[in-house]
Amino acid sequence: MAHADATLDKIRQQHKVAIGVVVGGGPFGSIDPATQQLVGWNPELARDLARRLGAEVELVPVQPSNRVQFLQSGKVDLLIASMEYNTDRGEILGHAPTPFYRVGGTAAVLKTSGITKWEDLRGKVVCASQGSSFTKPLQEQYGAQVRGFKTSAESLLALRGGACVAAVHDTTLIHPLLRNNAAEWGGYHAPIAGEILPAPSVVWTRKGEADTIAAVDRVVQDWHRTGWLIATEKRLGITPPQALLPQLQARFRSNAS
Repeated sequence: MAHADATLDKIRQQHKVAIGVVVGGGPFGSIDPATQQLVGWNPELARDLARRLGAEVELVPVQPSNRVQFLQSGKVDLLIASMEYNTDRGEILGHAPTPFYRVGGTAAVLKTSGITKWEDLRGKVVCASQGSSFTKPLQEQYGAQVRGFKTSAESLLALRGGACVAAVHDTTLIHPLLRNNAAEWGGYHAPIAGEILPAPSVVWTRKGEADTIAAVDRVVQDWHRTGWLIATEKRLGITPPQALLPQLQARFRSNAS
């Protein structure tokens, strides 16, 4: 077969790839105020993926509310955008099957709120990002009234303004925010023990792009086999370390031997 699918063809011919990344703040993606460079987990993975595909990367900041549209309309070729796999997304997009992380949601609440478990959110207003996969379980399982905001920053601002009793976002955003910003967030904590909807983080493609998916998946498997993801997580100071990474490293190393 001379031609790969359209995206991989384009990457091979032009040696360029546009990757959508979420830079909502914290170690998973933010903008360095000194250099205006995109830094953190999502941008690092995007840069390395492009390098291994033999392409120059264009990092395109996306929001949870527009990332799917950016991919479908061709504004970006791939997404590494804090977007976990679920069946609804799997029906409209393609993805590399090997996950590079696992993320669930947690709730930031006032320390005086009395909220200690997901069930305590019943009938209460909860802030989240538009397009968040946490909205469905919050409404259907726990009876919360969810208000969607364009960005996680707006949602968190609404929490601090008293517009909701909790803001529910990825644990990878909430925990570092509360830990590292005592001046602003000293009165808040994340007391609920279990994550909501823990799911695998994957690289997303357009639907039906089998060649692109295969090429990306080889890179992700290599990230696991070589320990690159574990080393990157450590270097970026992401804690607690994700238990899935050593499991997948062991699996791909034994497959290789």
